[in-house]
Amino acid sequence: MSADYGKVIVTDIKIPFSSMVVLMVKWAVATIPALIILILIGSIAFGIINALLGSGHMRMWWM
Repeated sequence: MSADYGKVIVTDIKIPFSSMVVLMVKWAVATIPALIILILIGSIAFGIINALLGSGHMRMWWM
């Protein structure tokens, strides 16, 4: 069997400007819930790490 079968070379993509704008707006709107989810996951992870280590390690910043 030949290993190079099925190669595809894309030379041009024709997409209307309005469709590209709609796609980019959808991407921008989709980032809002994604950021909220990532912030929640990060907060939970930070809370777990803080609970495991205790808050004593933060005292050096209060001096």
